[in-house]
Order: sequence, then structure tokens, then C-alpha cells
Amino acid sequence: MLLALDIGNTTVAIGVFKDKSVVKDWKIRSDRDKTSDEYSVILFNLLGQAGLAVSDIKQVIISSVVPPLTPIFQSLSQTLFGTKAVVVGPGLKTGMPILYENPLEVGADRVVAAVAAVEKFGGPCIIVDFGTATTFDAVSAKGEYLGGAIAPGIQISAEALAARTAKLPRIEIAPPKKAIGRTTVTSMQSGIYYGYVGLVNNIIAEIKKELSPEAKVVATGGFAAEIAPAIPAIEHVEPQLVLQGLRILFERSQSS
Repeated sequence: MLLALDIGNTTVAIGVFKDKSVVKDWKIRSDRDKTSDEYSVILFNLLGQAGLAVSDIKQVIISSVVPPLTPIFQSLSQTLFGTKAVVVGPGLKTGMPILYENPLEVGADRVVAAVAAVEKFGGPCIIVDFGTATTFDAVSAKGEYLGGAIAPGIQISAEALAARTAKLPRIEIAPPKKAIGRTTVTSMQSGIYYGYVGLVNNIIAEIKKELSPEAKVVATGGFAAEIAPAIPAIEHVEPQLVLQGLRILFERSQSS
């Protein structure tokens, strides 16, 4: 089996693949202070609870946007599973030309998601990842990664509003029942939710003008389920898009 690890700023997404199917997946908190041994204990317990053994994992692939955690999980792969992890980065065969001015600036998760979207839906396409930041990635009809846009994530926006004001509380991100809030909490939910829907709608529309009006739009990430239903332009919601992209890249790395 293949273990795929997507190390993000807030969470680490984990997936266990048997062939092309995810047999189990989890999300754990990203913690730069944890050691390889501590993460090993977490993974050992998660696998056990799922009825899987450490010996079932034969290969590991990692994408990371948190550089201090990358070597920690590489060490974990070697010590817990006895295998050297494949790490998404320079030199790894992706099959996707990166047309960013400096390809090294592109987050590994953005490339991985783009690879998976093109594999499943073809190009041109736009990938919207609702994570710590909300990223928009454009892929051409030829399967070239063109670039995109980065906006603050909806959770960051809500937390900043609470942190920078004296009387506004932290709130749960949820679709409001009405646009006109009758309490502070519902007013904040309305402003953040509908404001964010407007932001996403507008960025998708602007990218389509430059890319193609026929570009398919795929959403992923932690808040996709809450936001995507309010955005007609989003045609597909794929919660496991990055994990599937990691599987695809692992397979390509083995055939190179």
C-alpha cells in the first residue's frame, strides 16, 4: 500500500491507497514542534484503529508547504515504514510543464492538485483550494500550469476580524440563514460567507476571461463543502484531490 502525506500549514492530510483507491484517510494538526517519534506514534495508532499494520505500507509520498516538517516526515518514513519517501519537488516527474516565472515558488500542493484535476477532468481547468489560504490555479488546454491567485482563507479572514476588533467574537464558519443578520454572530456569518462567495465568484470569472470561458472549475480543501454550493461556477467538489494527485505523481515517479 501507498501512504500519501500532504503537509499543510494547518493540517496534514493522510491517505492510504490500495491500487488507485483510498482505503482510509485522516487529517491531523500540523505541529512544527512535534518530533518524528511523536508523529510516528500518531500514525501507528491511526493505522491500528483502521485495522492496518505498519508492514502494510510499502511506499510513501510527501508534499509539503511547511519546510521544517518535511525532514521530520522523511525520517518517519524511514524509521516506521523502512522506506525512503518520494518528496514532491524539483526533479520529480510531474508530466506538467510549470510556466510560473519561478517554478520553485509554486507550492507543492498546488501542483499536485492541478495534476489530479487534469488527469480526471482534462484542461483547461481552474482548481480552487479552500485551505488556510484559498488558492486558484489555472491549467491550460495543453495541461500546462499557468499560475493563479492566492487569497486569505475564510477562516483567516474570520479570525482577523475577531482579533482586530474589541467586541466581535470568533465565530463558526457556516452558511447563514439570511443575509440580514439579527445578531452580531449572524451578521458576521453573513458578511464573511457572502463576502467570500463574492470574492471566489469574481476571481473565477476574471481567470476565465484570460484562460477560457469553458474552463472546468474544481474545488477542494477543508471549506469546499460549505462554500461551493453557493458558487454555480464550481462544477466539481473533490475532497481528496491532492491525495489522488500524490498517488498519480508516485506512479509517474516509478515509471521514470
